[in-house]
Amino acid sequence: MVKINLLAEGKRPVIARRSKQPLVQLSSTNAANVGLLGVFVLGVLVALGWYLILQNDIKKKDAEIRVAQKEVDELQQVIKEVQMYEAKLKELKQKVEVITTLKENQRGPVRIMDEVSRALPDLLWLTGMDVTATAINFRGTAFNMSAVANFIDNLDAVEAFREPILQDTSRASTRGSSTAVYNFRMTMAYSFKPQAPPPGAAPAAASAAPGAGAIQKASAAKKSQEAGVE
Repeated sequence: MVKINLLAEGKRPVIARRSKQPLVQLSSTNAANVGLLGVFVLGVLVALGWYLILQNDIKKKDAEIRVAQKEVDELQQVIKEVQMYEAKLKELKQKVEVITTLKENQRGPVRIMDEVSRALPDLLWLTGMDVTATAINFRGTAFNMSAVANFIDNLDAVEAFREPILQDTSRASTRGSSTAVYNFRMTMAYSFKPQAPPPGAAPAAASAAPGAGAIQKASAAKKSQEAGVE
């Protein structure tokens, strides 16, 4: 016969339930690692954002450089055209200067002959005249030294002529006549370009002095000739 103890079965010991523990327990070391990981991830995100910003700026700069390079290429073409224009202008100026010089050279002898013919006084004629690029050499004959002095005075009054220099004079007699004549040689510089007066010099005194000196030389030569005749 089987006996069943119902009291023993009804008084089973009560087992205390254990509280549920978290699956992952965070210690101080783990918290530090998680913090470092977060900082690393944040740094990566910041670096990535900065990289994207820099890439955007680089693209903008590249676009600006392409635009500037296009403008430079266009300006280079304009510069080449300007240089070609300047070269043509310089060549044209040189041609104009050559033509002007040739015209001046053509007009120079004509002006010289015209001014000299206007300066010739009575009782004087020229027997020779040599013209160089900067000077004129005269050879002539006059009935008296006053005519030579007048010739010098007339030449000195021409703006393009410089002070005439009387080189020498000689008294001679004409064939078949007892009338004496005076042979002379004279040189004179000239320039058809306007001559600037020296600084501080009075124009009137500067223009009067050369003529007076030439006349004094001619007068002195006349007096010496008259003294020789006596």
